[in-house]
Amino acid sequence: MRNSIFTIIIATMALTGCRDEKSASLSTDEISFTKEATGYLIKKATRDTIQTLEVEIADTDYDIQTGLMYRTSMNNDQAMLFVFKEEQELSFYMKNTQIALDIIYLKADGTIVSFVENAKPMDETLLPSAGPAQYALEIKAGLAEKWGLDVGDVFVWE
Repeated sequence: MRNSIFTIIIATMALTGCRDEKSASLSTDEISFTKEATGYLIKKATRDTIQTLEVEIADTDYDIQTGLMYRTSMNNDQAMLFVFKEEQELSFYMKNTQIALDIIYLKADGTIVSFVENAKPMDETLLPSAGPAQYALEIKAGLAEKWGLDVGDVFVWE
């Protein structure tokens, strides 16, 4: 009995002795971009390449739910492609996303269905597609306008 009490006292002292009186703040490492594909935005009318992009792919439940959350920067030639199993009405929001984005919704064949320009960081307002889409492509805010993207233009990747 005496050994059990002694063990409990020592364990309690060890645990409380390890605790810093000040609250330690946790920091996370910057999430780095991982190029998994090369993508091409193509003008429907001319078949000319508008822009070549390095693409990170979100195709697991975790990656789709996390997306670009918690990232603090993104280059103009980078994009995240969200891959869903089938065409459906899609809707995104910007919770915990610190970068302003353009969200481009794509049909199964890569044709642009619709896009949302200048999605505000940290905003939880739903940003729906204008029709069924199987993919969503996120790029830095303002680039859809700069590149002159239109509904009907195409995105392909390899």
